[in-house]
Parts: sequence; C-alpha cells; structure tokens
Amino acid sequence: MNDNGELGDFLRSRRARLRPEDAGAAFSGGARRVPGLRREEVAHLAGVSTDYYARLEQGRHPHVSETVLAAVARALRLDDTERGYLFELARPRKPGRLRSRPARAPRLRQPIHQMLDVLNDVSPAVVLSHRSDVLGANHLAKQLIIDFDALPHRDRNLARFVLLHPAARDLYTDWDRVAETFVASLRLASGHHPDDRLLNELVGELSIKVPEFSTWWAGHRVDQCAHGTQRLVHPVVGELTVSYETLALPADPDQSIVVYTTEPGSASAETLRLLASWTTPTNTHEATPSQAPSG
Repeated sequence: MNDNGELGDFLRSRRARLRPEDAGAAFSGGARRVPGLRREEVAHLAGVSTDYYARLEQGRHPHVSETVLAAVARALRLDDTERGYLFELARPRKPGRLRSRPARAPRLRQPIHQMLDVLNDVSPAVVLSHRSDVLGANHLAKQLIIDFDALPHRDRNLARFVLLHPAARDLYTDWDRVAETFVASLRLASGHHPDDRLLNELVGELSIKVPEFSTWWAGHRVDQCAHGTQRLVHPVVGELTVSYETLALPADPDQSIVVYTTEPGSASAETLRLLASWTTPTNTHEATPSQAPSG
C-alpha cells in the first residue's frame, strides 16, 4: 500500500465532500466543474500556500509538521477519527515488506474469558482483533450472530461474516449500512497497520467478492465502530434491535470487546431474554477462544 498515495486520496475525498459554505467561507470563482472545495480554497483555510497543499495531495511532501496537519484537518472539518487517520497516513515510514506471517496469534487472557462468561446471561459479547478476527465470543453472541467456533479458522472474522456470509444479509435488516461501516473500520485499521499481510489479503478478497466493496473503499470513510444500533431478524426469535458498545482492552493491544444490549423493558429485551432462555448452554464455559487466522 502506498502511504503517500493513500494520503492524497484521503485528502481529495474529504475535500470533495465540502462546499464553501460548509467550510465557513465564501469563495468566488464562478461555476464549479467538480463538487467540493478547490485545492486553493483548502490551502487558504489551512494557512499554507496552494503549491504546498498541492504537493501534499500529490504525495510529494514526505515530511509534514503536526501544525500543518492540524490546520488541514480543521480546514477539511475532520472528526476525531478522521484526524487521527490523517496523522497516521502522514507519519513517515521506513520502506518495509509485508510480514509473511503474524508474529504471534493473539489469544485471550483468562480474565477476559471470565468477563465473557459473566456477561453471558444478559448480553452477547465478542472480542475482536484490529482485523475484526473473533478471538472469543460468549454463548449468547454465538446464538445471536453465528457460532464462530463452528466456522473454519479463517472465517472467524466479524467483517468477513457480515460481508461474505449469506446468512448476514438475512440477519441484518440494514445490511448495506452495517456492511459499509465494517468497510470503514477496515479502512481505519489499514491506516494503522499498512504492513499487515492478513489484513491486506482480507481487503483484496472482499474487493473481488463483494460488488459494493470497491465503491465503499474508494469513499475513504473511516469509522471506529465505537457504538451504534443494529436491527436484526433472527431466524429463531424474529425481529429485535440491539445497541453495541466497543471497549478497548488497554492491556491487550489491538483487542476490543463489543457488548450488545437492548433497551430495558422493550420488546427487543424480551426477545433477547427468550433467545437466552431457549439456548442456555449446558457447559458454563462457552466463551472458548477463536484463534486468529495464522495464514
């Protein structure tokens, strides 16, 4: 992946979505041939020369100060996630090769297994890697989404499930929205881990197998998938709406736990309770680790 090229593409995509009035300035210059701000307008808002900003978009400025990046982020009205992504893309990197294999397959610590077990009676929960590999899932999550442990190792990935598994299009009422959000999450991960061979292979596979993927990827949207709602149609209990919160695990870099909940007293809460009661595991330790794909 070409970091400078990615930086330029990202800047152009953010510039294209803004109108002069959106950026808090009124520019003259007659009719516009393309949507969004012109380069010279972004440069003016950021307080840099047009030539400097043009070189930045063209990938011809390898060393950019944080002050300039912050000014460009303000000019383009980037949110916190987009701002972090911009700084990541602009960070100088030594030329390197993609790692042929991951250094070590991530595993869950025993306290994380215990946390999944504790949540099992009330909330579906999964632990994900930065690639969305499912490292662990409690029984209720396996019943709500899919039994990840029953899948081949390489398929134990939540993004891969959402985008490629036929059951996902039936499960998620707003499949397009959910799928596009996962693409935005992979785009963000690729900025943080440009040399991750497995991540790049996943992106390549999805670009071939998912017709919508290339358009979503080219949009350069980035998203942490920190929280949101999903409407589901479960094959056993029917319709329900769940909220999710993604919590980082500071002691385990690049791991996060996603917890699904329903609004107390709602029909969805009753539906989730029924699912839990109908599928109560006979073994209390259902949150077995789903080892990340090893390549």
